[in-house]
Amino acid sequence: MRKHSDAQAGPLVLCYHAVSDDWSADISITTAQLREQLEFLVERGYRGATFSDVVASARSESSGSAPPVAVTFDDAFSSILERAYPILSSLRFPATVFVVTEFAETGGLLQWSGVDQWLGGVHEAELQGLSWAELRRLAAAGWEIGSHTRTHPHLTQLSDDALASELRGSREACQRALGCPCRSVAYPYGDFDSRVAAAAAQAGYEAAATLPAGVTDRKVHAWPRIGIYHHDSLARFRVKTSPAVRGLRKRFARLETLVRTRR
Repeated sequence: MRKHSDAQAGPLVLCYHAVSDDWSADISITTAQLREQLEFLVERGYRGATFSDVVASARSESSGSAPPVAVTFDDAFSSILERAYPILSSLRFPATVFVVTEFAETGGLLQWSGVDQWLGGVHEAELQGLSWAELRRLAAAGWEIGSHTRTHPHLTQLSDDALASELRGSREACQRALGCPCRSVAYPYGDFDSRVAAAAAQAGYEAAATLPAGVTDRKVHAWPRIGIYHHDSLARFRVKTSPAVRGLRKRFARLETLVRTRR
């Protein structure tokens, strides 16, 4: 295990969706991609952690400790249990799955804007979602099950009442089905603003995950993740997760913010 500056870059939080060896959707990666990416992080000295634990412990991490990585999966595709779970188990990594709770009730096909185009096609089966029984298996193995709302809407477009229903209702559904606290939420499409973040805190979530296009500062209810997609080769993955690159991008982002505020 290598000793290097990764620990000083802070925690790493990744966002995946589906895992498939023959589905070329941007939100899907192959089993080979997932394994080589995670094995690379193991070689770099990262230790696996759940999303909520990474957020809770971020301020107390010492610069010399092994840097934590939270592997998160949005939407709760059934391929997570079938194909991702064996890989993460072999590496002794836990993960976090953010589930859209109304679909977990039936374990049926996931359907919302962004995945609907595969309905009725040759890859429709890839839209199969995890049921509560399957999610309980992952929870029993040490995985965190968080909320991805009730129906996967754009939260910023909802009224205050509908927003509260999506956030509070999904958290309560998770807790009823799993028999344990639901500590975290991931905003669908990465779509949030200050009102949404405040509503997540009000709903009782300890942490909330975003998926920004650029680099943003880490906040408990707006925690940025690095999205990993079908086109991400190992070389591209190494750049995306590089402590040096992350540090540079964060400094540039802060500089841009400073310039805007002084105009």
